[in-house]
Amino acid sequence: MAASIDPAGARVHRRSLVAVFGATFFVRFAFGITLAVFATYIAGRSTGLSGAETALVGLVSAMASVGEFSTVLVSGIVADRVGRLPVLFGGMAAAAGLFALVALTRSPWALGAIDFFFGISSGAILAASLAVIADRSGSGERGLEMGRFDAMNLAGWLGGYALGIGILGALPIASLRYVFVLGAAVLLGGILLAGVLVHRLPRGPSAPGMPIGDIIRTAFRRGVLLVTLPWLVIYMLLGYVLVFFGSGASSISSSTGLPLTYIALAIAGGGALLVISQPRFGSLADRFGRLRLMTVGVIGFVGAMGFASALLAYGVQIPLLVGLGISAVAALAYGPAALASLADLSISLSRATTMAIYSLTISLGMILGLVGATQLSGRFGNGGLYLFFGTIAAALVILTLARYVDARSTAPTAATTPVR
Repeated sequence: MAASIDPAGARVHRRSLVAVFGATFFVRFAFGITLAVFATYIAGRSTGLSGAETALVGLVSAMASVGEFSTVLVSGIVADRVGRLPVLFGGMAAAAGLFALVALTRSPWALGAIDFFFGISSGAILAASLAVIADRSGSGERGLEMGRFDAMNLAGWLGGYALGIGILGALPIASLRYVFVLGAAVLLGGILLAGVLVHRLPRGPSAPGMPIGDIIRTAFRRGVLLVTLPWLVIYMLLGYVLVFFGSGASSISSSTGLPLTYIALAIAGGGALLVISQPRFGSLADRFGRLRLMTVGVIGFVGAMGFASALLAYGVQIPLLVGLGISAVAALAYGPAALASLADLSISLSRATTMAIYSLTISLGMILGLVGATQLSGRFGNGGLYLFFGTIAAALVILTLARYVDARSTAPTAATTPVR
């Protein structure tokens, strides 16, 4: 922690961060369990989805991103003025209730409406969590703390996905509603854990926030755009992958004879790797610079899309899977460095509002990715996905080169003092 923090303040910082990291893991674990089965739950089958069914799943799933995109700035402003933890706990409680509602219906219309409100909760959770981490870390340790956050975030996703895929192979489709009940229970467990950790901790002063006009003007500055636009592009890819990975794993299992349990164990192993790698990548970003680690991540993303396209064209082959795995590990370098870079920008905006801009960006990317990829895939088959992957790869390369040009003419961001 920063040297200026007294022992009592260090305890507040440590417990606040552990509470956010724990809540993050539980939130993403619950999301991962349910997202792994969501496409199957909507369509009523796990393999052989038609173009129309794929488009329907994409549109229903995109409603969460629409809800997040349209309200997350408000969540950030509220978190700055009212407090991070009330927004975090409120978002988690609302998400648990919405999971319970999903278990009651399979109507696409109802699920789309529930998903919209779920997106509102998700945006509030993310903006509040990242604001706490930005508050509690100085510039020299921000990469490490964001790496720890990303480790809990991604390990939760993959751990939940692994369990969800395992459940998908074990339960009949008619019983999948119980997965959403399980997700609600996991979220309530996360609330309980975080509540115990922050019990009786002093509340810091609220931030004054910024007028919406100033927020929008700042969000469209060149330096801010060069940090946020790559997230937009990356989440266009991740939005599609996250929703359809569960049904895709079922297809791989059917075509290769590999049990879903083995696929689930492989994903869980990837989650364990994340716990180790993300803090390490964050430390490297603190030591060698955000941009260098982000470049490694972009190379990894481009490589992953190339190997994924080859797998679509030539089928499941071990060398291609190895190449995809190596590229995926390199891509993991992007997250901690980019999140730390975003937190560095928070000296020019209220912190929760800065993180809300990030959440707004990734939710827009999820919308564009889900709608664009499903429509291209439904109309052109694998050719549409090749076009989708190629466009994302080209955009990431161009934005990375633009960031290098901008870095040559921009002074380093000054260190900031953590606030309560």
